[in-house]
Amino acid sequence: MDLNGLLEMTVTGMGYELVGIERPARGGLLRVYIDKPGGISVDDCATVSHQLNRVLTVENVSYDRLEVSSPGLDRLLKKERDFVRFAGQKAWVRMRVPLEGQRNFTGVVREAGAGKVQLEVEGKVVSLDLGEVETARLVPNI
Repeated sequence: MDLNGLLEMTVTGMGYELVGIERPARGGLLRVYIDKPGGISVDDCATVSHQLNRVLTVENVSYDRLEVSSPGLDRLLKKERDFVRFAGQKAWVRMRVPLEGQRNFTGVVREAGAGKVQLEVEGKVVSLDLGEVETARLVPNI
């Protein structure tokens, strides 16, 4: 089983959502982002970290340091279900290729489905192809 599948199975089996994984090329760091309805506490991170340490040891996955964290206020939006879940909230989206000469969009997520996300930008709804999204994040209301 690949690392993503192993982490997904373990984290979801514990009742959490696996939001993302970072594994920089240098340093041996493995960073895992988790979430659940109502948010993540320090105790949640510790619980998942202990379980992942055990699973990764048994599966002989090499890493030097494991970090388990909440996705934060500026959470990454990666999957269609992320855009569906956060409909009505403000997001920043960077496209791989420009759409009408523009790569960066900031607006309110209106809906997502069928591989597209509808983003309301300055009163105009823009339809973005999820397959062309380079990166997307929630914009915190501070």
